[in-house]
Amino acid sequence: MPARKRLHPKSETSRSSASRLKLAKGLRISIIGAGRMGTALGVALGRAGYRIEVIVTKTPTNARRAAKLIGGGAEALAERQPANAPAVTVSRLVQSELLLISTPDDALEAVVARLAGMIRRAGTGRGNAQRFALHTSGAVSSEVLAPLRALGYSVGSLHPLVSVADAAPAHDAFRGAHFCVEGDQAAARVARSLVKELGGHPFTISREAKPLYHAAATVSSGHVTALFALAIEMLQECGVTERRARRILAPLLKSTVANLDAQSPAEALTGPFARGDVATVGKHLAAMKARKMTGAADLYSALGLRAVRLAQTTKHNRRSAKDIKKLLSR
Repeated sequence: MPARKRLHPKSETSRSSASRLKLAKGLRISIIGAGRMGTALGVALGRAGYRIEVIVTKTPTNARRAAKLIGGGAEALAERQPANAPAVTVSRLVQSELLLISTPDDALEAVVARLAGMIRRAGTGRGNAQRFALHTSGAVSSEVLAPLRALGYSVGSLHPLVSVADAAPAHDAFRGAHFCVEGDQAAARVARSLVKELGGHPFTISREAKPLYHAAATVSSGHVTALFALAIEMLQECGVTERRARRILAPLLKSTVANLDAQSPAEALTGPFARGDVATVGKHLAAMKARKMTGAADLYSALGLRAVRLAQTTKHNRRSAKDIKKLLSR
């Protein structure tokens, strides 16, 4: 009898990976909380071939709107009115193999408690085949889903590092995005499969690090948006309209992002802090003071001190750093 061929390790890995993707692909998904992120994920997962069962939001109107955008036969359910919902809709929700919870962070604990209660009343949970629950919060760990773990769910979190401003995203809205994944082993495995199906890149951090991780994400996205709004206000003070100011500044911001994508922050830094231009920094501060833009000047100074330290890591203008720091610290 011929010897059985041993699979090459790479083939075994590929088969295992394909099996995990097949498992995730076959999961029935219900989405709880369909704001911009929840709806966008639902749309993207639907396009990727996943079956979205039920969409749950606070109001019937929002639930119907999200279900219509996601399509594929997804049903709408108002979060606070499960008793009035058709039994078949509630059944589809609690029988879903994957619950994707995308509510605001402050509401997560209460929503999970209500969801766990609904599942207990329906008599499902512990003892069922593999079930998973993932939430999309960046700052909260998967431990908030402990009530669902007690019902037999494997729990985790899945946070996409992408700015979603439209609930109906482009076809490849999540392609190339990085997703922070953490949680129980089985849930994290399913989360990584979902990410790969969406064309994204999963990475893992510890549960304890999530608040700091999310702060970093907020600084690089939300704070940048706030700074962009401040820059628009400054141009408006110069007599430029808000719409025109956006058009003027957007290409500059895009070029900065392109530089950061190709270089380290120290190498990508441009402007007076990179050049060590003391006189220009002084003029900036004087202009803001003259227009009584105290808040803008304070923010400019705080970020300027950081930019000076960044510039000092290169060989440029180390001598002028001391003078700039004095200006910014006044």
